[in-house]
Amino acid sequence: MAELLEVDSIELSDELQSFDAWDSLTILSIIAFCDSEYDVALSAEEIEGSGTVLGLQKLIESKM
Repeated sequence: MAELLEVDSIELSDELQSFDAWDSLTILSIIAFCDSEYDVALSAEEIEGSGTVLGLQKLIESKM
C-alpha cells in the first residue's frame, strides 16, 4: 500500500486523502491491487468512504 501511495511507510491512522499521491489514479490502482492480490472487488466510493488506512484494511477484510 505504501508503494501505491508513493511513501516509505504508512500508519493505520493515516488519512487516505492526506497523501500527496491521493487521486483517482491511485484509487484505480488500489482497486486493481485488491482484485489481483485478494480477489476483492471494491468501488471508488467504498475506498473514499473508508477514510483511513485502517478503514481501508477493514473494508478489504470484510469482503474476503
